[in-house]
Amino acid sequence: MSTAPRLTALDALHRSLGATMTDFAGWDMPLRYASERDEHNAVRTRAGLFDLSHMGEITVIGPQAVDLLDYALVGNISTVGNGRARYTMICQEDGGILDDLIVYRLGETEYMVVANASNAQIVLDALVARSEGFDAEVRDDRDAYALIAVQGPESPGILKSVTDADLDGLKYYAGLPGTVAGVPALIARTGYTGEDGFELFLKPEHAEGVWKALTEAGAGVGLIPCGLSCRDTLRLEAGMPLYGHELTTALTPFDAGLGRVVKFEKPGDFVGREALEAAAGRAETAPPRKLVGLVAEGRRVPRAGFQVVAGGEVVGEITSGAPSPTLGKPIAMAYVDAAHAAPGTAGVGVDIRGTHEPYEVVALPFYKRQK
Repeated sequence: MSTAPRLTALDALHRSLGATMTDFAGWDMPLRYASERDEHNAVRTRAGLFDLSHMGEITVIGPQAVDLLDYALVGNISTVGNGRARYTMICQEDGGILDDLIVYRLGETEYMVVANASNAQIVLDALVARSEGFDAEVRDDRDAYALIAVQGPESPGILKSVTDADLDGLKYYAGLPGTVAGVPALIARTGYTGEDGFELFLKPEHAEGVWKALTEAGAGVGLIPCGLSCRDTLRLEAGMPLYGHELTTALTPFDAGLGRVVKFEKPGDFVGREALEAAAGRAETAPPRKLVGLVAEGRRVPRAGFQVVAGGEVVGEITSGAPSPTLGKPIAMAYVDAAHAAPGTAGVGVDIRGTHEPYEVVALPFYKRQK
């Protein structure tokens, strides 16, 4: 039995703008409005406007909210200051990654966990299960929020014109309450594009008004609406992992080269600690495959699941691949054997339908914005 995809509060507006819609994690979402390349380049050089209302917001509140999060997640949430945010992960008992998350501290005993759309229910269920014995409530707030992002070098100026918030004082990975276009919002300086930008959490009934106000404010500096397709190429250029591609339950954070998010020094036990300590030890003595960047010498685009080869042997696997508008060449992220992971390693290729196409191994990210 198929169920109809969920609609965001901006669904009618996307259709009025001529968006190509797609089913993504059970939501009907805009894939593109016109040209993916134009949308990508707008974010890199000017600004883009995204509907991210499919993301999963989960509130954790109560006297022991932080103790629950320190137990349930791999990060040290007790060191997150009021109004700040932290990138972290939730893992299984065996250390496999259930999801990567951003946790916002909204108050003394209130936190918001933002999960990927495809994993929101899994994360919610895990937090509820792990909350047993803690004086804290885990609340599903997915329907309480719409989420709009404005990303790109022009985004601070655009947002400043419609908000009373002190954007100059807002650090990267922080959030503060304010008004945007006259309505209350949590304004966060985070993003998934490699550019400066903001994510605005607000009530669904306010989403259309805020979208239109931002569109008007950005009209003079080249702001355009952007879909999920360019979001993927932007995050790929910035070397940012995507759950289901670079991160899976089959990998620990150490396998993914993100062991830094695991904080063994925090007090008390946490789910997956023992398995992750073992994974950390293995990573030091026998490094697992490493996540690297690959840049094509030719024009053929590698896709997830394609094999990385060297000397006639399979040495890795592509996790994400796409044409890069910024580099003008196809690029990919891949897990490869340590012996072939150093930037500049010769003789590495990708098996694209039986042909071994030559690729250059490079360090991630492919693109880093000028501060």
